[in-house]
Amino acid sequence: MTVQIVVTGTDTGIGKTVFAAGLAGLLDGVYWKPVQAGIDEGTDSETVSRLAGLSAERVLPEAWRLTEPLSPHRAAELDGVEIDTRALVLPATDRPLVVEGAGGLMVPVNRRALYIDVFARWRAPVVLCARTGLGTINHTLLSIEALRARSIPLLGIAFIGDEMTDTQRTIAEMVKVRVLGRLPRLDPLTSEALAVAMRSSFHVSDFTEVRP
Repeated sequence: MTVQIVVTGTDTGIGKTVFAAGLAGLLDGVYWKPVQAGIDEGTDSETVSRLAGLSAERVLPEAWRLTEPLSPHRAAELDGVEIDTRALVLPATDRPLVVEGAGGLMVPVNRRALYIDVFARWRAPVVLCARTGLGTINHTLLSIEALRARSIPLLGIAFIGDEMTDTQRTIAEMVKVRVLGRLPRLDPLTSEALAVAMRSSFHVSDFTEVRP
């Protein structure tokens, strides 16, 4: 079976899209952003295509493209539509599939469903992106608790930011979760720098091999 991985985060603006781009490149895979909210300043799919160096056919079209950079449920309302979560089905691909959610797990997709509800239906393993700064212990532990309450498989945590050894160790030990690696902030952020950082910080086998 083709590898399918959902990339989500503990919050918005933590670097999840950059990590998703790096992972799609590392796995030589395909990227999909089911719902894009906000299109005037470029989309996550465009960012990933540029940073991962993916050809057009390996960046799948969004199921919904919404105008305003808001929570999907509200952006959809302003566009006069409603997102049908039943239509959000993982696409079949012949390469590893990297799927990126929006913001955190509890972001509303419509007035009745959250992203975590969609993830629970998909049953695909999740990578939880977490920043390393102050406050991340609380946000990360809450996110892991929510995933486990719904029996959503968690591959592990990908930290993003500067090295914070005690914070990273505390999270790993308190909830017995695997740390997949840490992606440092890259300046300048280029496709070459991202590829090097991903190869240095993460192992392909951690994302592709089934573990008990």
